[in-house]
Amino acid sequence: MRVILTPGEVSLADWRAIYHGAPAQLAETAGPRIAAAAAAIERILARGQPVYGINTGFGKLASVRIGNDDLAALQRNIVLSHAAGTGAPSPIRIVRLMMALKLASLGHGASGVKPATVALLEAMLDRGLTPVIPCQGSVGASGDLAPLAHMAATMIGVGEIDAAGRRLPAADALTAAGLAPLELGPKEGLALLNGTQFSTANALAGLFEAETLFQSALVTGALSTEAAKGTDAPFDHRIHALRRHPGQLAVGDALRTLMAGSAIRASHRDDDPRVQDPYCLRCQPQVMGAALDILNQAGTTLATEANGVSDNPLIFPDTDEALSGGNFHAEPVAFAADIIAMAICEIGSIAERRIAMLVDPALSGLPAFLTPVPGLHSGFMIPQVTAAALVSENKQRAYPASVDSIPTSANQEDHVSMAAHGARRLAEMAANATAVIGIELLAACQGIDFHAPLASSEALEAVRTCLRAAVPHLGNDRYFHPDMEIANRLVRAGAIVTAAGVTLPGIV
Repeated sequence: MRVILTPGEVSLADWRAIYHGAPAQLAETAGPRIAAAAAAIERILARGQPVYGINTGFGKLASVRIGNDDLAALQRNIVLSHAAGTGAPSPIRIVRLMMALKLASLGHGASGVKPATVALLEAMLDRGLTPVIPCQGSVGASGDLAPLAHMAATMIGVGEIDAAGRRLPAADALTAAGLAPLELGPKEGLALLNGTQFSTANALAGLFEAETLFQSALVTGALSTEAAKGTDAPFDHRIHALRRHPGQLAVGDALRTLMAGSAIRASHRDDDPRVQDPYCLRCQPQVMGAALDILNQAGTTLATEANGVSDNPLIFPDTDEALSGGNFHAEPVAFAADIIAMAICEIGSIAERRIAMLVDPALSGLPAFLTPVPGLHSGFMIPQVTAAALVSENKQRAYPASVDSIPTSANQEDHVSMAAHGARRLAEMAANATAVIGIELLAACQGIDFHAPLASSEALEAVRTCLRAAVPHLGNDRYFHPDMEIANRLVRAGAIVTAAGVTLPGIV
């Protein structure tokens, strides 16, 4: 379904849909505002006064006045000179999300671009023309200058475009799609490349991946509790109501629902000599609930950012003013990305502890390393080591990006957010944690197998059936990697959440 981008009113669900491939277009109501701002630029220029970014240089060169005959060259030059990114191309769906974010921002009518400029960006998005954008080079202040400059460059026929999987010179790709490159007018180059859309797109992508990871980890956490014959008493709603954290309440309720009706749980409800389970089982509502709360906090910040205007200067047609400010500074996005990174790290960390518990017979009561014949067979010994390695990587990546700053532009831009790489790391962190949850899925289902003929709940048995349709029980040792890859795909796709058939808490 096509997403209509009404500036200031786009929901997280809409941005999620675009990230997953939904087409998008700007609401028609944005047209008059865009035209009004473009007309205001002409009136501002007619006054003959210096206005930053319209008839002056940029950054440290803001005091250099540019003559009227060079205004078009000024805008073209800023795009070409700022297209100085490096590194691998950004994923297509990240770039498409970035383009949609820029469209929504321009649609507020505060940037001063012409309607034709917005129309070209919209057409490129609609026709699958995706600028090839190096992923490195932004410090997250003065906007994501290099990445957005690479986007703007393709709009003037420079650089490269991915067209249905074919990487073409931008001018050729535009021509093949029946589009013509732009000649940028006053303010337009700066408006296109100034903003936080690259950082925000990456942070939103990290948020959406974290949500799938979070929900999958609830399922595998419940499976591990069953495999270890843990109790569901710590998930009692009354416990969490006394602490009041909404995430904790939601997670406790979800885990209890996932385990409802389990014959495994019923088998040790009475006369169990164990008084309390390890923290990795017992404290799931507290840890995962805290992760949910901060993910929702990050979601609120990113939804606000995605619906705002973050370029500079900003145009106010009602008074014909161009006001210079600092909306391009991506500190809110940097903080949100750091929060998401911490949540991803902790989701994987507590899951790894559950895997370690399951392979240890002293803690789980299951065969050592979850193999019927320990010694001759190693079972899940090394998958737990892999999980530990991935968690350690994520701990290193979770160091806050927002606390770092390196002055740029000859100290004119003397404090920056580092939001871009703070957000960009989230994809790899989510992939690492997804692999950990995949290992837990395999280990927990293997552990439950040992409890046959006792069965778990209807929801968890449906998840086990989902896995067992592709990965059989591990008897004798076999080449383990393919099993892990299958489990990873199931987690990444949200398949085990779907299989459980239970409504699980997510980001609102």
